[in-house]
Amino acid sequence: MNFQPIKPKKVSTQIADQIRSSILSGEFSPGDKLPPERELAEMFGVSRPSVREALNVLASSGLVMSYQGGGTVVLSLVETSGTNSLSELIRVQQDRALDVIEVRKCMESWIAWYAAERALPEDIRRMEEIISGMERNLEGLLPSEDLDANFHIVIARATHNIVWLHLMQSLFDAMKEFQQSVWRAVYISSEDHHQLYRHHRNIFEAIRLRDSEGAREAMMAHLTFAEQRSTAYVLKNQSS
Repeated sequence: MNFQPIKPKKVSTQIADQIRSSILSGEFSPGDKLPPERELAEMFGVSRPSVREALNVLASSGLVMSYQGGGTVVLSLVETSGTNSLSELIRVQQDRALDVIEVRKCMESWIAWYAAERALPEDIRRMEEIISGMERNLEGLLPSEDLDANFHIVIARATHNIVWLHLMQSLFDAMKEFQQSVWRAVYISSEDHHQLYRHHRNIFEAIRLRDSEGAREAMMAHLTFAEQRSTAYVLKNQSS
């Protein structure tokens, strides 16, 4: 027999394991802040130094980053550096944003398909809340760009595939500035706002009804429309 003595895990290791599991299960998305050290210490019933050591372990593995006075932020699993070079590229060359939308058409159509297969009741509830918010905004033609972005992230979360979620969050972070510009310059009229609402409502209804193929087609139709509007925006900027 070559049994080895059982070694109890350090407290900080147990804390790190639990936080890591929460991140990898999708409870925290890229960019989310973890609770402050003091709150984590209370939640785990441990000392703050143990929490700090656990966060250092997670930071060394690239799951989180701690900022002086800014808390601890969850990082994307697909980022390769502390800066988003894709975001910088889009800022300099807006044509690259169209490349990202092309990638999104491939990714998100299948994300919607998987969401229709796997969405839990709480996922459907989150989507419905967003759709209701978009509907309320139609009255005063209020912008729904934040709700729009959140809707797509919630769909990715509903796949219960952490890689889909982190890929989507990274792409949306890179596209955020460009998307805001498109929203403000292109989606102006009442018909624009109503059409976007109908697109999102169609996607939601297909997912709610477990219509995988319908969800995929509705997402493709929406992103094809977004691609057309974004292309017009880029061409206009290039000619001016």
